[in-house]
Amino acid sequence: MSDAGSGAGSEGFPYRLIATDLDGTLLRTDDTVSQRTREALAAATAAGAAHIVVTGRAVPWTRHVLDDLGYDGLAVCGQGAQVYHAGEHRLLTSVTLDRQLAGVALAKIEAETGPLYLAASRDGLDGDVLVGPGYEVGGDLPAVPFTDASDLWSAPLNKIYIQHPTLSDDELAETARQTAGGFVTVTMAGAGVVELLPLGLSKATGLSLAARRLGLRAADTIAFGDMPNDIPMFGWAARGVAMANAHAELKAVADEVTSANDEDGIAVVLERLLG
Repeated sequence: MSDAGSGAGSEGFPYRLIATDLDGTLLRTDDTVSQRTREALAAATAAGAAHIVVTGRAVPWTRHVLDDLGYDGLAVCGQGAQVYHAGEHRLLTSVTLDRQLAGVALAKIEAETGPLYLAASRDGLDGDVLVGPGYEVGGDLPAVPFTDASDLWSAPLNKIYIQHPTLSDDELAETARQTAGGFVTVTMAGAGVVELLPLGLSKATGLSLAARRLGLRAADTIAFGDMPNDIPMFGWAARGVAMANAHAELKAVADEVTSANDEDGIAVVLERLLG
């Protein structure tokens, strides 16, 4: 990765696109966005940059955050599966998981690990997140419990979430990649959040689609994140900035490490770039 030059903003801000992850990055631990960060983003957009939220959350788990921000631009949701127009409350693109391949992938993983705890994100603007026995959902995000496994497969899905009673997130993600990586993309998006996605899908996929709609390129982009699911986005963007609270795998590929999400890490970098 290298710094953007030709993509400089018209008012002197060196990037035309700011891509931010949500959890652990833009959002503080209490799920709010600080006033300092709001003001830094407003100043950067006033200087000619566009801001795109790029999150693992599907649209139904993201919309309330965007509405609270007064955010009316494009957002990349569902780990790259969905490009969402926040101002119009409209889904522009959506990629779904091949349910047959996902079933094979799950069987292969469980043959190695034993039974998993499962959840799944249904496609669409109002797609439910289905949660099976034993699966723990962080925070107070809405979810619909299921007990019959057939319910999991009864409608199109963007992703499947997996948890294991004893394996760590890193161990589970690595085992899933080794056993099922030819059928699905495996990523880790946060504590207790290991996901099975359509093969080849990543945040970079969705971000490149959204950027193209804005007439912007990778060379125009600075990206902020905190987890391994942000690695493809950092690989695509001209500059990748990891939060101080980021996973070691992301810090290893970042161009810079800023302050933690609870210490306005995004604002620290944007204020410096704004001069």
